[in-house]
Parts: sequence; C-alpha cells; structure tokens
Amino acid sequence: MIKGIGLDIIEISRIRKANDMSDKFKERILTPRELALFKELKTRRQLEFLAGRFSAKEAYSKANGTGLGRHCKLQDIEVLPNENGQPILYFKKVRVNGFVSITHSKEYAAAQVVLLETGLI
Repeated sequence: MIKGIGLDIIEISRIRKANDMSDKFKERILTPRELALFKELKTRRQLEFLAGRFSAKEAYSKANGTGLGRHCKLQDIEVLPNENGQPILYFKKVRVNGFVSITHSKEYAAAQVVLLETGLI
C-alpha cells in the first residue's frame, strides 16, 4: 500500500545561482557520499546532479508528510545509485521502502517519490 507520493521540480538556473553564490551550497544539499559522486562529474552534469538530488529530497519530504524542517533535513536524506545506477533512497542512513525517479532537461530537474506503507526496510 502507498504511504505517500511526493513530486518536485526546480529550475537548474536557480541551483546554478545558489551554487555560484556560495561554495558551501552543495555541501548543505549533498551528503558526503553524494558529494563524492558529484565531484566525479563534468561541470554541466554537476548542476543536473545537484538539482536532481535537491528535487528528490524535496519530493521525499513531501511524500513523508513532513516537508523539510526539524524532523527531516536535507542531510538526513540520501539518494545513491545501486549497482545498475538506479537511485535508491535512504533516510538517516536506513534504506527507505519506496521509489524515487529523477529526471532533468536543459532547464529543469524533477523528481517523484513513492513511499510504501511498510516503512523502512
């Protein structure tokens, strides 16, 4: 049974501006493991990755019903690829029972999260 669904879209230009204004921006969004993946990418792909992860974390917080805040921080949510490259969600380092899909175009990044009722696995 579905517990929650979250959807988010963001302009890549907003992420570019925020990232250009602060060297710490990406460190507020990405966990250390996500940041390591980010650093391996070419510049254009880095912005897509950062925007996609931000969107996925927003979508997760919506699906979870908390929004981002005291009980659900950006650093609590992690999206890491499995061995096939599929994005897998973690909350406070525990794999989430659900699904995330991330997409991007030249101008936008978007993500959808579906959480299943059984909670964490």
